[in-house]
Amino acid sequence: MTLLSTTVTVLIQNDAVLLGILLGLLALIFHTASLPRFAGFYRYVPTVLLCYFLPSLLSITWGEGQDWAFRAVDPGQSQLYMVASRYLLPASLVFFTLGIDLAAIAKLGFKAVAMFLAGTLGVILGGPVALLVVGSLFPETLGVGSDALWRGLATIAGSWIGGSANQVAMKEVFGASDQLFSQMIAVDILTGNLWLAVLLYGAGIHRYIDRKLKADSSSIEAVQRQVEAYQATVARLPTLTDWVKLSATGFGLVGLAYWMADRITPYIKAHYPSLERFSLTSGFFWVVVLATTFGLLASISSLRRLEGAGASKLGSLLLYILVATIGLQMDLTAIFKAPVLFLIGAVWMLTHISVLLLVAWLIRAPFFFVAVGSQANVGGAASAPIIATAFHPSLAPVGVLLAVLGYAVGTYGAWLCAVMMQAASGGV
Repeated sequence: MTLLSTTVTVLIQNDAVLLGILLGLLALIFHTASLPRFAGFYRYVPTVLLCYFLPSLLSITWGEGQDWAFRAVDPGQSQLYMVASRYLLPASLVFFTLGIDLAAIAKLGFKAVAMFLAGTLGVILGGPVALLVVGSLFPETLGVGSDALWRGLATIAGSWIGGSANQVAMKEVFGASDQLFSQMIAVDILTGNLWLAVLLYGAGIHRYIDRKLKADSSSIEAVQRQVEAYQATVARLPTLTDWVKLSATGFGLVGLAYWMADRITPYIKAHYPSLERFSLTSGFFWVVVLATTFGLLASISSLRRLEGAGASKLGSLLLYILVATIGLQMDLTAIFKAPVLFLIGAVWMLTHISVLLLVAWLIRAPFFFVAVGSQANVGGAASAPIIATAFHPSLAPVGVLLAVLGYAVGTYGAWLCAVMMQAASGGV
């Protein structure tokens, strides 16, 4: 067995074993969700929330501080998240967009963009607010030089507005130390994932929340009705040929997306390096954009009829596997190791949430736009579609398109946030 430290032992090191366990958990959740005796429980606890939360229990370290401690899984050793996010996610985006109604999505319009921008504003304001509040209570945490707290928090701003590329860019721009950066990654992952869990729960009670916000959700419901009506007209018992065509379409288009991304990315790096600020030198950015684009193009061709063979259901399966691997990344015990840093993360996130809810109330935006607008910032392309499909599979492209917008504004928003945090900490 491999040791995480001198005392912590990892019990499961083979990804094949771990994948089997994760699929077993998914099967257990969906089986119980289909049983009448659990109907009351799943009325308030969405299945996707359990698919996210239960795997996180595997990452908890038991007996820490004792002579011998263990954890079931070390997420840092597993490659499952990398495979799920880099291959299964793009394929699921293709499957979700095959049966989409582009005209209906276009009608969602203004409120979707407004809530995304509200989420961005909440992140920009939340950083300095959190630093002022917590810094006044614990001034010793502010640090100096490359260990100045605001430099580390700038990397979180990059992640929460744009993505990993923006996060690394902020580290380089503001010179956060490696040790501080590693602590910020823990705050980023745990705080963001806990908020994702809250949003997944909210998706299960979104009608109640919409009533409280006095929201107009008619456009979203119209999209759902149109997609469901189309699914009903083309639904059939799939054959092996259908599944082969469906798999070839999904993963073939993902392969094409990677082939093009492998050529576009080096070209931009060589000829237009300044576009890095928009994440246009990120290969994964292009894979997500191209896979979504190919799926949308397929939706206006005869390939759209593959929805009748279960395209969106296959997309949901791949996405739920991704959800489970994301859950593995969350170690709930990490909050006790650096409570002040996580307090900053909590205040920051609460500011983000407050701005979102205020704008949603003002423009009567439904909770769907709150959730997707938030995750398009905080979670990016990996989790925005998860939130969207928690409402309805047909809405996945909305999450993707807003996440792409986040990549574009991430560096600028994070830079502005960092400058404000530097001022809030006295310019150290």
